Amino acid sequence: MSTAELAWFKSSYSGTQGDDCVEVAVTEQAIFVRDSKDMTRPHVAVGREGWSRFMGFVAEE
Repeated sequence: MSTAELAWFKSSYSGTQGDDCVEVAVTEQAIFVRDSKDMTRPHVAVGREGWSRFMGFVAEE
């Protein structure tokens, strides 16, 4: 599956003024993250287990 085929959605943590736009797409294998202001930059793909650990860490902060 190419990233163009992914169902991207704006993160709830993105700013409402259109300035901090992070988009996320979820598949069975990975979580994809990209900067919606500059889609020419590469996206980041993280495995589900790594994403869960990351979110657990963020939730503690």
